[in-house]
Amino acid sequence: MSGIASVQALFETEADARRIGRAMVERRLAACVNILSPCASIYRWEGEVLEAAEVPALFKTDTALVQPLIEAIAEAHGYEIPAIVSWGIEACHPAYAAWVRAETGPDGPAR
Repeated sequence: MSGIASVQALFETEADARRIGRAMVERRLAACVNILSPCASIYRWEGEVLEAAEVPALFKTDTALVQPLIEAIAEAHGYEIPAIVSWGIEACHPAYAAWVRAETGPDGPAR
C-alpha cells in the first residue's frame, strides 16, 4: 500500500464543496481536493425515490487521517447523513504519495 487514501464526499453545491475542501486542506487533514462536475444522484430518502444534482469531491490524505477527515467533513456538512466514503490507494507514483503525506498531519511539510 502507498500509505495514502482517497475520500469522496458529495455536496449540495459547488460552494459547499469548495468551502469544506479548503477548510480540510487548511487544517492539513487533506493534501488536496478535486471538485468534480455536478452529477445526477438517484436515491431513496424517507420512503421516496428522489433525484438531485450533487457535486462530488475527492480528498487525498494520509491513511492515518482518513477517519478524522471523514468526521471533520461530516461536522461541516449540511446533509443529515452525508455520503462520505474512503478507499486506500494501493499504488501510485512514489513522489505523489510522499507529497500527500508531507502536506497532511500536524507536522506539515517537515515530516
